[in-house]
Amino acid sequence: MAIAKMKFVRVYGPVSKIDDFISACCLTGEFHPENALSYVSASLGFTRLDGENPYTAKLQRMEELASVAGASLDDDVDVSHFKPTDLDENMVEESLEKMKGFHKLRSELTEEIEFCQKEQEQYSHFIGLTASIKELLDCDFVRVRFGFMPVECLDKLAAYENKENFVFVVCEKTDKTVWGVYVAPRNTADRIDRIFAGLYFERIRLQKESGTPEDVLKMVADEQALLNDARQKLDAEISAFWKARSDRFSELYTFLKQGSVVFDLRKYAATDRSGKSFVYTGWIPVKSVKRFETRIASVDEVSYELSDPSEDTHGTPPVKLENKRLFRPFEMYVSMYGLPSYGGVDITPFVAITYSILFGIMFADFGQGLLLTIGAFILYKKKGYGIAKIMVPCGCCSTFFGFVFGSVFGFEHLLDPIYQKVFGLPGKPIEVMDSINGVLLMAISIGIVLVAVAMLMNIVIRLRSKEYGEAFFSENGLAGLLLYAALVSCIVAFMGGVTIIPTPVCIVMIVLTVPLLFCKELLIAKIQHTGEAKPESVLDFILQNFFELIEYILSYFSNTVSFLRIGAFVLVHSGMMMVFFSLAGNPESPSEVSPGGWLAIILGNVLVMALEGLLTGIQALRLEYYEMFSRFYDGDGRPFTGIGRPEGKHTVITTIKKISRRAKRRAAAEKANGSM
Repeated sequence: MAIAKMKFVRVYGPVSKIDDFISACCLTGEFHPENALSYVSASLGFTRLDGENPYTAKLQRMEELASVAGASLDDDVDVSHFKPTDLDENMVEESLEKMKGFHKLRSELTEEIEFCQKEQEQYSHFIGLTASIKELLDCDFVRVRFGFMPVECLDKLAAYENKENFVFVVCEKTDKTVWGVYVAPRNTADRIDRIFAGLYFERIRLQKESGTPEDVLKMVADEQALLNDARQKLDAEISAFWKARSDRFSELYTFLKQGSVVFDLRKYAATDRSGKSFVYTGWIPVKSVKRFETRIASVDEVSYELSDPSEDTHGTPPVKLENKRLFRPFEMYVSMYGLPSYGGVDITPFVAITYSILFGIMFADFGQGLLLTIGAFILYKKKGYGIAKIMVPCGCCSTFFGFVFGSVFGFEHLLDPIYQKVFGLPGKPIEVMDSINGVLLMAISIGIVLVAVAMLMNIVIRLRSKEYGEAFFSENGLAGLLLYAALVSCIVAFMGGVTIIPTPVCIVMIVLTVPLLFCKELLIAKIQHTGEAKPESVLDFILQNFFELIEYILSYFSNTVSFLRIGAFVLVHSGMMMVFFSLAGNPESPSEVSPGGWLAIILGNVLVMALEGLLTGIQALRLEYYEMFSRFYDGDGRPFTGIGRPEGKHTVITTIKKISRRAKRRAAAEKANGSM
């Protein structure tokens, strides 16, 4: 539950060894590179180590080959035995040309198959004709047109039958469309074509095939079967061709990809005027120093220097959070707002605890919480979603508070026997709809406590960073905390509640803290030496600080009242379940639910879980960011981005780690065999 301590490292060596250094030391996820030019003097003539990546074009050809083959390349294979001399570019080019030939032939076969399918669809509408299509289309004195039109146009066509010389034969008719053929004398065919065009007749141009439509369909089906058979044989040939070379292709691809990654990492290096030496800089966690020293010792002619962040004047170290497994998923929420500065305080445990509790109170249902916990756990195990892992503790808190509120999928008294027999209570501890004021007061109390905790955390953080003025005199410092406590105590006493702080003491606290907050800029500047303490204009100073003081008091009020949403969501949850239970007949127990009532209850639970789960997650995060983070957290740190950190199953660094393990296993096996 802290921020990892860092060491700054400078590496020196000949350029000929830079790839060996990067491969050995920079692909472990424990090295954060920095631009070396920022850490060496420009007067020494150092320049960036540039160059065109020689692996890019080769990788593109390999990917093009896989794309043409319709296959995928595995970048997670053992290439520890692979050498640059094994790189057979001619094999890749020859395979690519061969595969392109296969692809061209397959495309042609596919086009022919699609043409056959189109013909079958066209001829299938005219099966009723017994005449040969070729004979009909070759008539000398009449013109024959095949096509279709909307079925409602048949009635309009009847009006022309007695006036014009043509014959229309219906071959197929559906609810919307009629397919058929019309015959007209050649000398009047153009006029007849215009009439049918006005009736939205769309002509189908059939091929001059010998035989009836039924004969043609059979012939086309036979042709399509032959084409399908040819394509299947070609697919088998392509598959066999790829399978015979896939292992070699994967080795080539993995080797090229690793080489490309290593070469791209050269951009962080600087080289001297001669171009023979390089300087590489970066950060490594203190816990990883020994492993780094072991790896770099295996690279000849390379030296290094380690220094503490305080000894280095160029920039600040990156931030790497280190938390227990339970808190680790909540690092995502912290990173979304901004990482803490190096040497600051990691607030991930605070976020994990408060977010889970707030979510649990607002989504308080024993059954729904248990279902959320199980579902989130399964989803995380199956898919690895980070948000699912966050929902596991949130679901546990929902289950706990659901037990406190006595709600199980909306059944409000299902747990009464447990309260009575185990705890000796007459019923459930809290009846939400009968204690609306109590629920809202509970929400406000939670807000008061969390706002006060946020101020305390701000004081601690400022003291650790030696910002004593901010710690004591700011609106979120000691002066602000005392003023907030006094105001809360006065409001509680005014509303007839328990007196937290005696009224005379509250008055003294207000009288002392208000002037301190009014003059906080002068006091902070004086203590922290951050600027000129004397204001330029007294009037501007008075007006500005007066309105800022009012803003501070209003922010105390608004931030606290914002926590009312906790109680509001508790009431909304109970109210929505009451609506669905009223549709189900207001059953007291599952045994009283009718079949139709079960439908209402199940749909209600699904809707409430989906809607409230989303809104509760958003509102709990809003309370974290706006009501608490804004009081003590800056989030101005920059993330530690270790090169090669595994983001998925098949990555270069994963491959390298597996290769290392395999090499160790092979060496152990060879040693064992040699001793036998």
